[in-house]
Amino acid sequence: MRTRNLVVATLGFTVNFWAWALIGPLGPGIKERLGLSFAAQSLLVAVPVVVGSLGRIPVGALTDRFGARVMFPVLSLLTIAPVLTLTVVESYPALIVAGFFLGLGGTTFAIGVPHISAWYPPSRKGFALGVFGIGTGGTAIANFTTVKLADAYGRNTPFVLVAALLAGYAVLAFAVLRDAPGRTAPAGSAFARTVEVGRLTVTWQLCFLYAVGFGGFVAFSVYLPAYLRTVYDLSTNDAALRTAGFVVLAVAARPTGGWLSDRFHPVPVLVWCFSGVAVFAIMQAFQPPLIPVATIAFLSMAALLGAASGAVFALVGKVAPADKVGSVTGVVGAAGGLGGFVPPLIMGWVYGVEGSYAIGLMLLSDVALAAAVYTAVRMRGLSTTSAAGGVSPPVAARAES
Repeated sequence: MRTRNLVVATLGFTVNFWAWALIGPLGPGIKERLGLSFAAQSLLVAVPVVVGSLGRIPVGALTDRFGARVMFPVLSLLTIAPVLTLTVVESYPALIVAGFFLGLGGTTFAIGVPHISAWYPPSRKGFALGVFGIGTGGTAIANFTTVKLADAYGRNTPFVLVAALLAGYAVLAFAVLRDAPGRTAPAGSAFARTVEVGRLTVTWQLCFLYAVGFGGFVAFSVYLPAYLRTVYDLSTNDAALRTAGFVVLAVAARPTGGWLSDRFHPVPVLVWCFSGVAVFAIMQAFQPPLIPVATIAFLSMAALLGAASGAVFALVGKVAPADKVGSVTGVVGAAGGLGGFVPPLIMGWVYGVEGSYAIGLMLLSDVALAAAVYTAVRMRGLSTTSAAGGVSPPVAARAES
């Protein structure tokens, strides 16, 4: 039963993330068609990402209340409307509105994590959440297929296909998904529970770690094509393919991070992952030859950031109160999504001022090293979490801010 729920939840996460990322690959074509500025194009692409990130906060709280069997079908059906709207809208304001509601697909991350966390025991929770995290690969599917489908079969084909998949998944989820035995709806409103988890120091500690781990992955997936074209003079297609390799490796490493967390505990896994990212970022700051040094550096950072993302949510499953996993997931997931926006802005600004990416990469190294030290020093007490998946007495005592 738990394996079936894991597979169905991961499938839904993948399809909804595919929908969430539909506008990004079409951004350059929309820019040319409507004569948009670079800033206007960036805003169009950013709107669904920001909404999908921030929207995880209320969706996580609602999942605690209503369960995944209700929330997955509802969010999937609601996402169909903006997807189909993209087949008919042409004006920039209409596209912004459609993109805003398309962000609903990105909130489904906060549905799956508490659902899977409730089904699996602490000894297997990290690996299970890592497998669920493979659903982030839906963004890669969108990047691989959207333009190709539109060119080969007509402009509206990717939207109609994704809408049909969302509808089919909503039926499947309602028919097959089951909430974990013994799940009870917590008392209080979604807003009250969100405020409550916001008072936990551990929530903000997890936000910082996920902003570095998953935020770093998002930042590279967005900015790496431009970096490779500028520094190594690659073609647009070659840079896109290498970036796709980075994304696929990071997504595949996520279950590994969860498995290692089950075996050794998430805290040491995070320390090693962040330390490794710091080392490889310094290596890349010196702009080594693309083959093999830079390729090794980027692929290593992809694997380490992916594993770190899996380890963070293995830690969520261990330290978040059982009846608040959805609310904590929403806040932490929002931090990870938003964390991906800051590095590209800094990298672009530094390059514009200095004509070099070295400072930006050194800053990444500093942040990763700070995360490693903070995890090792401030969070080592989390290794004493209880087998029930809640916060141990020493941690709980200092969790209230």
